[in-house]
Amino acid sequence: MKYFTMAEMTNSAVARILHIGNKPDAEAAENLKALVMNVLDPARERIGMPIRVNSGYRSQQLNKAVGGVSDSQHLLGEAADVRVGSPAMNKRLYEVLLELPFDQLIWEQGSDVGPAWIHVSYKRNGKNRREVLRQ
Repeated sequence: MKYFTMAEMTNSAVARILHIGNKPDAEAAENLKALVMNVLDPARERIGMPIRVNSGYRSQQLNKAVGGVSDSQHLLGEAADVRVGSPAMNKRLYEVLLELPFDQLIWEQGSDVGPAWIHVSYKRNGKNRREVLRQ
């Protein structure tokens, strides 16, 4: 993990406010490392600017508090919601992520100019589907 820390991948303002634990187990921690090493670090190198993590790992309780789906890859440490700044720059990050290995890539909200943020996931164990969605 060159550009990201485990603390950054598990950080949550909601968890702090609600006093919810958000520590991944060993399997989820390994999944987070794989996501960073295979997707996020290479994306950071290609885009040449910091990538902010809105949401990485989520415990069951945190996922429920933020309205996440019950089978969210965030629960497994396989997903992160990321952004770099403006919608136009987020679009550039999205284009970079399309060139990298991923399981799921979602253009989240925003407009045709660019997404408000991007959901990206990566499976350390198993086949990555390369599913691309827009919400």
